[in-house]
Amino acid sequence: MPAKTHVTTTINGEQVDFLCEPRQSLLECLRDVIGLTGTKEGCNDGNCGACTVNMDGRIVTSCLVLGVEAEGANIETIEGVADGSNLHPLQLAFLENAALQCGICTPGFILSSKALLEQNPNPTEHEIRFWLANNLCRCTGYDKIVRAVQDAAKRMQEA
Repeated sequence: MPAKTHVTTTINGEQVDFLCEPRQSLLECLRDVIGLTGTKEGCNDGNCGACTVNMDGRIVTSCLVLGVEAEGANIETIEGVADGSNLHPLQLAFLENAALQCGICTPGFILSSKALLEQNPNPTEHEIRFWLANNLCRCTGYDKIVRAVQDAAKRMQEA
């Protein structure tokens, strides 16, 4: 059995310590070791974006990041997007615009969209589609997702 590595990181604003094997992905660590199951496994090869998290200010597919690489990092998962019981404007917009069906891709879309809106608070439809090109949805198509991001951008500017 391979030796496990101790990792100390910050996840959703809280310091977290965990043990992982050197080969384990951050996705496996988040879901199976830490118990944060909001991050979804889609393809497990970096092509679908379902496992997207924000790591040190960059969106990454957590299936392609090793858990040991989280040492000292600041990570935001879908569990950290809402403010307690108050949903983030993106989460509200996804619900109200029916921008989800099965939900596997939704956490990745929300984290990617949140990163976009933090960089560009008023993106065009083209910019939204380009930014979200690494996130795949097999259920809804993309029009409702794009409308939800536009709606959230508007809400966030009015707040």
